[in-house]
Amino acid sequence: MRRLATALTCLALGLGTAACSASTESGASADCTLDGCTVTFPRDGRPEVSVLGVDATLLEAGDGSARLEVAGQEVVLDVGTEAQVAGFTAGLDRVTDSEVVVVLRR
Repeated sequence: MRRLATALTCLALGLGTAACSASTESGASADCTLDGCTVTFPRDGRPEVSVLGVDATLLEAGDGSARLEVAGQEVVLDVGTEAQVAGFTAGLDRVTDSEVVVVLRR
């Protein structure tokens, strides 16, 4: 939780272009810059992370796709695609046997 607070503080204060990172008890992690956050979700359980002032949860992952909830709104993405959800641009970077990597930008 402390690392998550550090990441959000870095974003709020606009501390240059230095990257901040955070992880959660659910196993999700986020690396954030001023441009957005790259979130890595483990495929097991129902991992979630709070970034950019919103909660993001991995609801389901398939072969090359993922269903996410961002700020209470659901979106389905295929690898390499982006979509608008809850005022953010969400993109699915990759899906592996162990993790799902998503990029969130304002």
